[in-house]
Amino acid sequence: ITEENSPKQVDDLGSQFTEIFIKQQENVTLLLTLVEEFDFHVRWPGVKLLTSLLKQQGPQVQQIILVSPMGVSRLMDLLADSREVIRNDGVLLLQQLTKSNAAIQKIVAFENAFERLLDIITEEGNSDGGIVVEDCLLLLQNLLKNNNSNQNFFKEGSYIQRMKPWFEVGDDNCGWSAQKVTNLHLMLQLVRVLVSPTNPPGATSSCQKAMFHCGLLQQLCTILMATGVPADILTETINTVSEVIRGCQMNQDYFASVNAPSNPPRQVFNYVRPAIVVLLMSMVNERQPFVLRCAVLYCFQCFLYKNQKGQGEIVSTLLPSTIDATGNSVSAGQLLCGGLFSTDSLSNWCAAVALAHALQENATLKEQLLRVQLATSIGNPPVSLLQQCTNILSQGDKIDRRGSKVQTRVGLLMLLCTWLSNCSIAVTHFLHNPANIPFVSLTWQIAENLGEEEQLVQGLCALLLGISIYYNDNSLENYRKEKLKQLIEKRIGRENFIEKLGFISKHELYSRAAQKPQPSFSSPDHMMFDHEFTKLVKELEGVISKAIYKSSEEDKKEEEVKKTLEQHDNIVTHYKKVIREQDQELEELKQQVNTLKSQNEQLQTTVTQQVSQIQQHKDQYNLLKVQLGKDNQHHNSHSDTVQMNGIQVEEVSKLKEELEEWKNKHELLQGQLREKDSLIEKLKPLQLETGTEQSSQTSKSSGLEHNNELQKELEMLRTQIQLQSAEITKLQAENQKLQVMNTSADPALGDSSATAAKNLELEGRLVQEVKDLKNEVKALSEEKASLKQHLDSSNSTVAILQDEKSKLQQEVAESKKEQDDLLVLLADQDQKLSALKNKLKDLGVPVSK
Repeated sequence: ITEENSPKQVDDLGSQFTEIFIKQQENVTLLLTLVEEFDFHVRWPGVKLLTSLLKQQGPQVQQIILVSPMGVSRLMDLLADSREVIRNDGVLLLQQLTKSNAAIQKIVAFENAFERLLDIITEEGNSDGGIVVEDCLLLLQNLLKNNNSNQNFFKEGSYIQRMKPWFEVGDDNCGWSAQKVTNLHLMLQLVRVLVSPTNPPGATSSCQKAMFHCGLLQQLCTILMATGVPADILTETINTVSEVIRGCQMNQDYFASVNAPSNPPRQVFNYVRPAIVVLLMSMVNERQPFVLRCAVLYCFQCFLYKNQKGQGEIVSTLLPSTIDATGNSVSAGQLLCGGLFSTDSLSNWCAAVALAHALQENATLKEQLLRVQLATSIGNPPVSLLQQCTNILSQGDKIDRRGSKVQTRVGLLMLLCTWLSNCSIAVTHFLHNPANIPFVSLTWQIAENLGEEEQLVQGLCALLLGISIYYNDNSLENYRKEKLKQLIEKRIGRENFIEKLGFISKHELYSRAAQKPQPSFSSPDHMMFDHEFTKLVKELEGVISKAIYKSSEEDKKEEEVKKTLEQHDNIVTHYKKVIREQDQELEELKQQVNTLKSQNEQLQTTVTQQVSQIQQHKDQYNLLKVQLGKDNQHHNSHSDTVQMNGIQVEEVSKLKEELEEWKNKHELLQGQLREKDSLIEKLKPLQLETGTEQSSQTSKSSGLEHNNELQKELEMLRTQIQLQSAEITKLQAENQKLQVMNTSADPALGDSSATAAKNLELEGRLVQEVKDLKNEVKALSEEKASLKQHLDSSNSTVAILQDEKSKLQQEVAESKKEQDDLLVLLADQDQKLSALKNKLKDLGVPVSK
């Protein structure tokens, strides 16, 4: 007895000593200081002691370390120790430190723990590593599990990409060590932590996408289809792939495209099979391990979760138009039907649940599945899938099956409830059975007082009958809502019916299934409820109870409300359709307007180009007319005179413009000359003043000479300007004469020969005068150039004079300064002389004044 109790006593003693030790927090603080020491004989025992304290009194020691300054950071330095013993024990210490403490987990993560731990795993050889890899993986699980902040930090830090090398498995997978199996198992669990259905949907979705983009999902699918992988690793890989693809359309599409290897040893046929088909073969094969079959079912459920495209592909393999008549391949639908009607109850249940997931929240597929026909035996006509399910259900336990007979009926009832819910057409097909088998069997099974094992089946039968009432559209006269309620009242009783319906949610296995999506059962006998089905029960239990107690008047009112709602929905859908069509028309009209705008712009550009071309053609036409007029002078005098007068007017206007330009230039030159004259007049007296003050006679004479030269040049410029003004007045007079002659020639336009002669004479004179004017203009331009040169020279002369003036002013200032200095010296000498005279007088020496 003492030997059995000794470990417990040791633990109690260690807990007591730990409690005494940590009563004074300074002890733990001192221990953290000792752990910082580099000396091996100090640091390593400190790590071991702190690990023991955390094992005995974890939450209390965690709180002390958390409030200690830099407490966690000191312990994180252990991972960087070059001595492997201290580093490995540091990992074990951090495992104990991070257990169930989110605050410490966050601090450790932000102290770069992910980077260090992944480096250690890589150094140790990933999955081929030893127990150190296992310890690092356990620490990573502590940091990530149920910690959304750390999970997000792990994803944002691109650490998911570093997990891909963990799952690189070769072709030869024989002889795996126990440590490698453990390591891979923990690695797969770590992936599942990041994509768990219990995580926030956004975080899970982002991790799923990251795993696809970095190739991690592809690597996991390679393990899934590889040969020689241990069964427990294969099972966990299937579960991991399930959660990586669950609800992620991109990952689900990739998984649908995965095929099994072309020639694996276990292959039966020579064609390429999709991975889904290979997995379903394992699910309906009773020789496969139970946990593996559960994992495959979970994978199939995750593939169909929120995946209407995948659901349609599965159901399409059952429809008559898509079934392969050659028999060379087996489809997912055929495997599910085979499992649904096999003699193995577990296969029945798994196939029924899988098919129910293919119909989940998809009314279109529920209607399409009604078309599925099954050949039961040779010579008999085919029956529908719905009828075959109800036939098996009505037979009860008459059929010999391996396993629980209740399990088969529960699976079929769950399938039928999912199929009929929210699908009135399916309810009508169910009730319209020729032999009326389903209704009779249901009412009989509900009414009977069977054993406890059968109560679950009774509850599900009540649920199915309730669905047949609630979703009944009263299209069958014999099975209207009111008649079905009356039959329940007579055969079962309303209270008894509601009590039987309540058996489902009160069952223990129902509560277990409602906890999480993954089907996890300790034994095949406990495999009764599906997670998604528990949601359906929760949704329908209340509404069915209300529907049973409703009177016929309330039903009529409800039907009227439903009809009005349907009409309203139809009106809304009609208007939506109209609005959609109008939107399409608007879009088309917008496109037409845009095309018309572009065409209009192109046409406008072409019009402007054509207008410019027409203008050019007009100008060319006018020139040709002028030339033709000159050639035909003698034949048409009237047109000649018109052309001549046109030329004269143009020439005279040009001459006027040139005269105006010369006038303006003349005025500018005169203004510049006036400015120069005034500047020179100002400079003259200054120069005379400086000449009187300055002693140098040479500078004075040179200034006067420059002045005389400037005056001469100015006189010459004045005479030239007077000559130009005289010429301009002469030109103006001639211009006036020409205008007078032009006006006098206009009334004389006729067809007399005298007018023509006069015009010719005028033309000659005008041409000659134009030539003279051009010559004069040329001469004036030359004179203008010479005047410019003179002005430039005068400007330079003025600049020189200004420089000389400034120099002279500077010299005058200097001479004034010298004179002032001399005056000061003279005043000093006068003072000294007067002082000396006074001294001499005092001495009695006679001094002259």
